[in-house]
Amino acid sequence: MAYVITEPCSGVKDGGCVTVCPCDCIQPGTLEADGKIYDQFFIDPDHCIDCGLCETECPVNAVFADVDVPKPWQHLVALNADFFHRTRATDAQD
Repeated sequence: MAYVITEPCSGVKDGGCVTVCPCDCIQPGTLEADGKIYDQFFIDPDHCIDCGLCETECPVNAVFADVDVPKPWQHLVALNADFFHRTRATDAQD
């Protein structure tokens, strides 16, 4: 399990979640998918330790455990992971 940042974060990016993350797995970024642009924070599912600190810190209630993401935002579980897969692929090319 990992935590996922959902659509309410898009355009807000408060940053409190980044401050409390003990493993520095939250990064800002922009991802275009399904005709939408997501300009928000993303949580690296490979490094998230499931502590939940980010969830309680979010002022817009955008952070959920991946199994608890509300139905309208469930597509963001895969998009969150995709953000990091794309980032790693780009870094590997450099």
